[in-house]
Amino acid sequence: MTTSTAEPVALQYRFYAAHVVRARRIGASLIRVTLGGAELADFAGGGRDQSVSLFLPHPGQDTPVVPIELGEDWFGAWRVLPADVRAVMRSYTIRQQRPAAAEVDIDFVAHGDTGPASRWAGRATPGDRVLLLGPAVHDNRSVCFRPPDGTDLVLLAADETALPAAAGILAWLPAGTRVRAWIEVPDAADITELPTAADAEISWIVRGSTSPGSDLLVDAVRAARLPAATPYAWIAGEAGAVRALRRHLVGERGIDRRRVTFGGYWRRGVSEEDLRAEALADATA
Repeated sequence: MTTSTAEPVALQYRFYAAHVVRARRIGASLIRVTLGGAELADFAGGGRDQSVSLFLPHPGQDTPVVPIELGEDWFGAWRVLPADVRAVMRSYTIRQQRPAAAEVDIDFVAHGDTGPASRWAGRATPGDRVLLLGPAVHDNRSVCFRPPDGTDLVLLAADETALPAAAGILAWLPAGTRVRAWIEVPDAADITELPTAADAEISWIVRGSTSPGSDLLVDAVRAARLPAATPYAWIAGEAGAVRALRRHLVGERGIDRRRVTFGGYWRRGVSEEDLRAEALADATA
């Protein structure tokens, strides 16, 4: 998606040194880690589904290992470092930002030690050091939620991995905006209040013993009756479910594909490490 910013991409982002301020469990499935540090006073978050690249240390490291010179070719320099040495890099949505306190919150899905980010979040203690690659300008291209002119209904569909982004979108929307939202979570204890000034109808889908990445979210949206409107849809979560939802909205509901923003945050049956390896392979192809 295009943005209105005139800043070159290289000037839209910078690195921010940060540390853990606190960590606490949110519901049954999320861990909220608050990051702070003087540099975060300049973090230019654009709200909504603002994403960042988070760099984490490996077990036994005090700080994430990144190239000494973080210039424009930082990715190439990071990639050539040994895999068991270079910082773990993951993409996350900013759940909330407090510029006056120089703090940001990031919510991690808690699934034990099955991945390095979940393992790190489950053990995070005050003072643990991280590095963020985040926005230096508010209107940056890693904010994807951008309703076109004429939108009079917002549709949101997300699983727990995209819940922080959906919450950020709801908090950002102006009063009177009509919203239909469907959010799939593993446990009823994950249902939480999502503050918004919008006129929002939120449907929670509790997965329970059903496997993640099932058709529950797709079926709920497909069964919904929607008012006549000019909608804009934002859908994120498991890649297969997201593709199915996009096909439904465009092919069956007749929504202009340019009015559907979609993101596969994870893929069923594929680990984060496998996805990262694919991304690295694509980058070198």
